[in-house]
Amino acid sequence: MPSNLPRSGVKEFVGRNQKLQDLHEQLQNSQRIAITAIAGMGGIGKTELALQYAIAQLEQEQYPGGICWLRARGQEIATQIVTFAQTKLGLTFPDGLDEKGQVDYCWGHWREGDVLVVLDDVTEFDAVEPYLPPSDPKFKVLLTTRLNLGSSVQSLSIEELDEESALALLETLVGPDRIQSQLEDAKTLCGWVGNLPLGLELLGRFLARKLDWSFEKLIGRLESKKLAAKALITKESGMTAQLGVAAALELSWVDLSEAEQELACLLGVFAVAPIPWHLVEECLSDRDKDDLEDIRDEGLRDKNLLKRVEERTYQLHQIVKEFFRIKLQESSGNGESLKQSFCKAMVGIAQGIGNNPTIDVIAGMSASIPHLEELVRQWIDILSDDDLTWPYVGIGRFYEGQGNYGLALPLYQECLEQTKKRFDSEHPSVAQSLNNLALLYDNQGRYTEAEPLYVQALEMRQNLLGTEHPDAATSLNNLAVLYYDQGRYTEAEPLYLQALEMRKKLLGSEHPGVALSLNNLAALYTNQGRYTEAEPLYLQALEMRKKLLGSEHPDVATSLNNLAALYTNQGWYTEAEPLYLQALEMQKKLLGSEHPDVAQSLNNLAALYDNQGRYTEAEPLYVQALEMRKKLLGSEHPGVALSLNNLAALYTNQGRYTEAEPLYVQALEMRKKLLGSEHPDVAQSLNNLAALYDNQGRYSEAEPLYLQALEIYQKLLGDEHPNTVKVQSNFDDCRRRIKESNT
Repeated sequence: MPSNLPRSGVKEFVGRNQKLQDLHEQLQNSQRIAITAIAGMGGIGKTELALQYAIAQLEQEQYPGGICWLRARGQEIATQIVTFAQTKLGLTFPDGLDEKGQVDYCWGHWREGDVLVVLDDVTEFDAVEPYLPPSDPKFKVLLTTRLNLGSSVQSLSIEELDEESALALLETLVGPDRIQSQLEDAKTLCGWVGNLPLGLELLGRFLARKLDWSFEKLIGRLESKKLAAKALITKESGMTAQLGVAAALELSWVDLSEAEQELACLLGVFAVAPIPWHLVEECLSDRDKDDLEDIRDEGLRDKNLLKRVEERTYQLHQIVKEFFRIKLQESSGNGESLKQSFCKAMVGIAQGIGNNPTIDVIAGMSASIPHLEELVRQWIDILSDDDLTWPYVGIGRFYEGQGNYGLALPLYQECLEQTKKRFDSEHPSVAQSLNNLALLYDNQGRYTEAEPLYVQALEMRQNLLGTEHPDAATSLNNLAVLYYDQGRYTEAEPLYLQALEMRKKLLGSEHPGVALSLNNLAALYTNQGRYTEAEPLYLQALEMRKKLLGSEHPDVATSLNNLAALYTNQGWYTEAEPLYLQALEMQKKLLGSEHPDVAQSLNNLAALYDNQGRYTEAEPLYVQALEMRKKLLGSEHPGVALSLNNLAALYTNQGRYTEAEPLYVQALEMRKKLLGSEHPDVAQSLNNLAALYDNQGRYSEAEPLYLQALEIYQKLLGDEHPNTVKVQSNFDDCRRRIKESNT
């Protein structure tokens, strides 16, 4: 069987066999097949697949008429065909034939049997089409190209290797022992080149030469040198690839128009993640949208530099992104403009994420988050002073809205560091960053860390903006919330009142900030047992929120929940239940079924059922709230302690004392650790554990716990508070029972 195949590199590595079978099946059913590049990879990888297929067919003698390999880029196709016919088939030509005539004579006088003709790296189909074999079933034509040839030629796209196949390819080059001993770093290497066969072969051959190099060292070199790393440039004899990674991509780059190159550079600014097309349109808002789509489709997609992953969503391969970013940096003037356009668009996205984003907002924003995070990682220095904090705030709100405080925390910490670095230590943006970080700590129950930040933010705002400013009012409110969470009610009340009056004066009597202050003050009064003062404030906040925010809003659900809690404390269970149910359904709809606010509503509804003796209805809700809080807030959080306490109380009411005791003890220890030894929640746990012992006749163990709870309540809430009165009664009854048992 005559052939002129070039030498092969890595032969039939794992992951290719199925693709070879697919290629063979398609060729049996079609005369012409085009192998296009790895989707979004600009042509890299196609030659290897074609060559492995041709070698396999040569070994199996599937094409008795011969295998003719032709290089299309920069070569004379006709000359190669004629030369092959002369040297491999022994053809001689009649006199007087021109070049086209000689080619036609070759095809017409080819030897018998099926023939495979491979045209490698076709850059202009119209230029090679006149020289292709005639429509004869014995001729099978295989083209490799970076182009989308349309419906005239059936195409087969190469996909990236999966992780297992990529590791197997690397293993053939460096050996199994090095892979297994450095498995995680090997996976990182594969990921760095996006499981690209050419990249893996280059890295593997480099490591095979550098026996003393660890994979970690090579990863570090790739991170610092990118595509200029020697490991991605140096070739060896025996490799199919004629070029390194960057040089191979350069062939596609030079074929792009100026407009296509500009779009490519912009895409290089984005993260390696699916890119919603509307983000690109916002970056280039001065361009005609239809023209922009043509540049995308006819330029980048048709040359396999960009992959469409779903409707109006596109993605770059890791290596292509690195290559485009190099071109972006080389284009100093236009490159800076493109970076600024990207940053401006992404700041707009961040500003669209408000406090307490609903599940719909989160779903709509989720695809933008990786690119906002890329802005923070790579382009933060480009932002103006006014825009500096917005990416951090937007991403933080996105994660906080789902209860993912752990993901939000490093964003707010970094934001504080960046504002301190950019501005003087006394600056409104620094104060805002302090406030945001403190608020997150507060939500995590890390009160001792939150307080100094809140105090610092308040003082800074008062100094910089004046004592009568909305931001100063926000700081007063937030510090009051912290004191409330810590049970420091006498310190919280004057701050709440001051923030409320300031907001009414500065924002008007009808404003969401005023509604928030009314709600918070009512919550304080509820915990102090001042129910008649709390109710009108809750009702006022609820009506204001409905009017300003609409009847379906997370803040409305919060107001409904709080009003129901007030009614529960007063024993008005029939009034409370429909409000709890309404709040719970609204929160599930707006925030999703897994959210801290949903857990709070489940807990409150369970408490209502518990108080009504509806234990079988209460228990699954308590358990669900506990598991949700552990998952969202972590195992060490005041909300988890509350759920443990409440579930233990339910078991106590059912006489399940052995199940209740360890939960009460766990809740008490957690509250002491998180809230300090003097806190209303600690007093509640002491009282509840004492009551359990009391019910079991363990009076000597119950008495000192009652006394500790009573002293805390007296100190924090006063002698007349309902909780103080209740614990006093429990303590007196316990002492009476002790006295009776001793007589």
